[in-house]
Amino acid sequence: MRIFKPLVLFLTIAFVAPPQATAVDVPTEFAITGAGYGHGVGLSQIGARSKALAGETATAILNYYYKDVVIQPVDDSKILRVNVGHLLSTARIATSTPEATLQIFSGDIGDAQDVVPLAVVPVKSSLNFSILGSTVVPSVVVGKKTSSLPRNRVFTVRWSGTRYLPGVDGVVLLTHSKVTSRYRYGQMQFKAVKASTLGYRLEITNSVRLADEYLWGISEVPSSWPAAALEAQAIASRTYALNKAGIYRAACDCDLYGEISDQKFLGYAKEMEKDWGKLWKAAVINTAGLTLTQNNLPIAAYFGSSTGGLTETSMNAWGSERSYTQIVADPGSQDPILNPNFYTWKRSVTQASVALTFALPDVVSLEVLSRNASGTVAIIQATSSTGVQKSLRGETFRSRTRIPSAYFDLVGVQNAIEPTPTPSP
Repeated sequence: MRIFKPLVLFLTIAFVAPPQATAVDVPTEFAITGAGYGHGVGLSQIGARSKALAGETATAILNYYYKDVVIQPVDDSKILRVNVGHLLSTARIATSTPEATLQIFSGDIGDAQDVVPLAVVPVKSSLNFSILGSTVVPSVVVGKKTSSLPRNRVFTVRWSGTRYLPGVDGVVLLTHSKVTSRYRYGQMQFKAVKASTLGYRLEITNSVRLADEYLWGISEVPSSWPAAALEAQAIASRTYALNKAGIYRAACDCDLYGEISDQKFLGYAKEMEKDWGKLWKAAVINTAGLTLTQNNLPIAAYFGSSTGGLTETSMNAWGSERSYTQIVADPGSQDPILNPNFYTWKRSVTQASVALTFALPDVVSLEVLSRNASGTVAIIQATSSTGVQKSLRGETFRSRTRIPSAYFDLVGVQNAIEPTPTPSP
């Protein structure tokens, strides 16, 4: 018996040893289908175009998409600081107009007229800016010669033909991030601002008058669209800007970003579009001062490209109540002729993108837990290979993964597994 006892013990241990865990396949991507482009809250731009083509007026269009609002004249002569360069290391500005002059001043001089410029930039020359520590270093470039100017935290640049500097009407070219944009109005500030993880970066703002200098440069819809659609957009854009005006954002040294996070500000190029720019400018002029209000205050007039057939509320999208946002039918967005790229769409989102979106090491399955009355995804849940589950709003998922909208469906069963809890230590 003693001879066999060790063997019996060995066999017993072998049979009761736990089996190895089955590996879970981690998909390389997730297939998604959907409709619409953007958050779907407020004015649908494709929907506005559809209604304009059907003969509806701008005010009728706006009263359809926004609830319980009054369209009334408001003083829109405010000066806005519009961010036209964000988180930069370098930038360049020069005039594109013969004989137009360019001047640089140390500091943010506001509207002051009795300030001596730090330098007057010669014709066919440029100003270059770079970051050094917590300061901005400007330099004048004339041909192949570069002359540095004393550095400071902020500088102001003016050009002739504006309300800040008389003379030949000037257009300036601002170049950064391999893109050159044209600006005709206002003045610019170049400021060193501390970014949370990047250290100091260059923020560039264009100070322009809301009523015309700013709105003439807004490029949210094609200028070839029907007049009623352009006028509806002009009123919505004016309202949105008035709602944000005066609320200073230190991160951008601005009231508004010149990108779609607020409104796309194209500058002089929008006004000068061949054959069409004058139509957008006319829409701004024809609606002068008209603003969407509640209790005599401009609303946050959200708008987006298109929807999945119904508009969305701000509560569903972002968890913030705005009584003037509502769910209404938006059939124009589902018209394949008016909205060929987004009446329906398909996307593949990579594993890396989805995992980063949920702050998980990996994601083996996605599940739509609930939907809003508009058809958007309310809550989407991700499960990792270790069984950890996290949930997000559909709009948050849309924004982080950069899919067109939250009006989406998951394709097929994405590695549906029974979550295996992580063993306790």
